Amino acid sequence: MNVAHAAELAFAQSPGGSSGGGTGAIMTQIAFFGAIFAIFYFLLIRPQQKQRRERESMLTAVKKGDRIVTTGGLHGTVMNLSEQTVTLRVTDGVKLEFDRSAIGRIVEKTSGGDA
Repeated sequence: MNVAHAAELAFAQSPGGSSGGGTGAIMTQIAFFGAIFAIFYFLLIRPQQKQRRERESMLTAVKKGDRIVTTGGLHGTVMNLSEQTVTLRVTDGVKLEFDRSAIGRIVEKTSGGDA
């Protein structure tokens, strides 16, 4: 018995493709793709949406007098706010205007004598 003959015997003994097994294979593929989508949703999409919501709420919560750090690392105090911009006082007499989206985080007030 050679290899070609063994392969023919193996294919002859396998179930036919059109004997009703196609529906089960399609359902298995649909379930597989649904599971892959669910994994992507819970590991990638959902956490990213949560992070975006938290950032938007942080940007709307900024008010005058808050100490903030920009995405570029500049520390300052909010002096003026508008819909799109924020004016920071970096030091006495130095005020800089940034896009509101450039706010990286709000610095929490510490109990120490931090000026």
